[in-house]
Amino acid sequence: MCGLLERHKCIEILHFIYTIPEGVCKTTIAGLEPLDPLQRLLIEYEIVILCVDQHARRIVSLQFPRPHRVRIQNTGEGGSPHSIQAPRSRPSMARPGQDLQLHRFGGYEWKREKLLETIGLHVQLNRHLKLHSDQDKGDGSLKYILSGDGAGTLFIIDEKTGDIHATRRIDREEKAFYTLRAQAINRRTLRPVEPESEFVIKIHDINDNEPTFPEEIYTASVPEMSVVGTSVVQVTATDADDPSYGNSARVIYSILQGQPYFSVEPETGIIRTALPNMNRENREQYQVVIQAKDMGGQMGGLSGTTTVNITLTDVNDNPPRFPQNTIHLRIPESSPVGTAIGSVKATDADTGKNAEMEYRIIDGDGTDMFDIVTQKDTQEGIITVRKPLDYETRRLYTLKVEAENIHVDPQFYYLGPFKDTTIVKISVEDGDEPPVFSRSSYLFEAHEDIEVGTIIGTVMARDPDSASSPIRFSLDRHTDLDRIFNIHSGNGSIYTSKPLDREISQWHNLSVIAAEINNPKDTTRVSVYVRILDVNDNAPQFAIFYDTFVCENARAGQLIQTISAVDKDDPLGGQKFFFSLAAVNPNFTVQDNEDNTARIMTRRNGFSRHEISTYFLPVVISDNDYPIQSSTGTLTIRVCACDNRGNMQSCNAEALLLPAGLSTGALIAILLCIIILLVIVVLFAALKRQRKKEPLILSKEDIRDNIVSYNDEGGGEEDTQAFDIGTLRNPAAIEDKKLRRDIIPETLFIPRRTPSAPDNTDVRDFINQRLKEHDLDPSAPPYDSLATYAYEGNDSIAESLSSLESGTTEGDQNYDYLREWGPRFNKLAEMYGGGESDKETS
Repeated sequence: MCGLLERHKCIEILHFIYTIPEGVCKTTIAGLEPLDPLQRLLIEYEIVILCVDQHARRIVSLQFPRPHRVRIQNTGEGGSPHSIQAPRSRPSMARPGQDLQLHRFGGYEWKREKLLETIGLHVQLNRHLKLHSDQDKGDGSLKYILSGDGAGTLFIIDEKTGDIHATRRIDREEKAFYTLRAQAINRRTLRPVEPESEFVIKIHDINDNEPTFPEEIYTASVPEMSVVGTSVVQVTATDADDPSYGNSARVIYSILQGQPYFSVEPETGIIRTALPNMNRENREQYQVVIQAKDMGGQMGGLSGTTTVNITLTDVNDNPPRFPQNTIHLRIPESSPVGTAIGSVKATDADTGKNAEMEYRIIDGDGTDMFDIVTQKDTQEGIITVRKPLDYETRRLYTLKVEAENIHVDPQFYYLGPFKDTTIVKISVEDGDEPPVFSRSSYLFEAHEDIEVGTIIGTVMARDPDSASSPIRFSLDRHTDLDRIFNIHSGNGSIYTSKPLDREISQWHNLSVIAAEINNPKDTTRVSVYVRILDVNDNAPQFAIFYDTFVCENARAGQLIQTISAVDKDDPLGGQKFFFSLAAVNPNFTVQDNEDNTARIMTRRNGFSRHEISTYFLPVVISDNDYPIQSSTGTLTIRVCACDNRGNMQSCNAEALLLPAGLSTGALIAILLCIIILLVIVVLFAALKRQRKKEPLILSKEDIRDNIVSYNDEGGGEEDTQAFDIGTLRNPAAIEDKKLRRDIIPETLFIPRRTPSAPDNTDVRDFINQRLKEHDLDPSAPPYDSLATYAYEGNDSIAESLSSLESGTTEGDQNYDYLREWGPRFNKLAEMYGGGESDKETS
């Protein structure tokens, strides 16, 4: 069998297999060294014959280490080998192009011809294996058939000569061996002339694959300041060549880029640091190129490369440092507690948790006035106000602030200390401070019976500034909606503006506002708590409403009710009530139990509900506080019929007078009929009365004296100012309006007296004057209103024709002058001038 060419290396393999009843015999010819046609090297071959007995399962191995020409003869029938002859003397070295023949093996003759090597050429079609049968006479009567792996595609056979050719280049990495079967048949009868022979073509490896890395770019990291030889990462390259043969798959690693910082182990591919104390702050990223070369790294071997990006990770090898030795800050004195004044920040060349630090105040004259808080996200120290500042007390504070790393690596202690300090000077600026009360809160007490206007307490405030501006006090009316209290704006005295009542509200929570007169916006509030002290100003009363009854068969001294009392007052010694009768009662008596309860007892035997069905018993209840308060409560005692055990059965006296044969339903029906009849009579009388009433004005043409109707009811004999007809008689004589004594006035404004119109005033002037008065009137409503005036002009020559004014004149009226006015007034002259003058009194 012909060895097949792969690139410029070629390994010869010859592998025969044929089957016999006893076992399987394999013959292999393998080249010990690769063939290099450029150097015209000689080829040495070794024959290995393996015989496997299928029954005994035994393997026999014979080796012939020298170059040779071997002839294997078949001395038995059926193709079973009985002897193997090998040359005893060393033949000449086989050279390229030399024939190597094997005769009479398994009934076939295998011939190897023309072993050629050409660099860079594919398998040539003239490179072939020759299959020859002893039955082949050369007359073309036999036909050779090839089957198995790659038969007809990769391997083809000349059916006349038995030559086997490869159609294309063969790659061992694709398939390492091919199993084929060959047979010679009679071309006419198509019968096999010899048994089928099976053989294996094994592809021997050459170095045609370079080492490859799984990834083109690797990423690795190593801590900074690492010692020499610290492992960074391991890279491994693979070679597709056969590692069991030669050095084709033996890979050696070397570094092409990245020196002198890193090195690589040739055999393992482990990358290690080569320089000590590499500092991340100087350089963080490195790029290393690693080469993997086969053939043990010898010249002529194939190679592949990969890139490794190495990052130096941070360690805490740098302490924090303040950029300034002294830091100046300013803050107004009015800043409240917790206000941030400013920040300090130390720099750290490290990153992440290695740069985390904590700030604290370690010394200074303001350690009790200020705090410092570490801001985790920005690594800053925020200085805040701890106590209220006062410019007048102190204007400058000095602090010593320290910044220290939180996470310190013990192996880098020699680089420390990992902390730094700075001086912070804080200047307090003067500002317009709000007023300051003398107390944080005030508690005042007042009795509920004090007079309106009594001062219950005084609050005091001052301006802390050097200017000492005057203070104005006021009450927050949201805390005193009922306006019970008021405050003097100048001295802060709180006094009552309405009567106090502890029973309505025992506590009043006020808020007093103090503001500077020069700067009213600058205010301060303080809470004022007013407790109302109790005064015995409420009389005790019955605790509940008592429904009391006495049985008709009651005996003297029998208990009919137990009563108790309550009092809205709350004396210091507790409640104590006394019960007594307002007057001596012949029927009942009261016995005080001296525990704020009393018993109502009967004084005689027998009661009759026919005689008296209800008794009213006045009971006097008094307390023991000063001043003593008492009240009289009346008990209503009904007389009822009871059984022998004293249980009430009936208290209705009329039930005994009803006829025995008349039921309750019949009585109700009779009452309903009576009520309906009464309603009908009342409606009929009202309707009849309405029909007789004449209208006030019959028609629009009916011209009569103006009649003013008032739907007002007088107040009786004592009401002398409810209605004055003189107002209608003489508008100029209107007196000051006085408040009614029988009704509650609708407004608290003092009514304004409207001046009378002067004589000879035109109606237009009169209206304009009244309109102007209403516009300037502060008590007028804020919306348009209708004002009606009973005004009559005085400029008519005929003077007033109204009969209302006639009641104020004395004697008869003379109407003769009407005749002098012309024919238009003749009718009036006849009506009034001839007879008696009409006199009407109002």
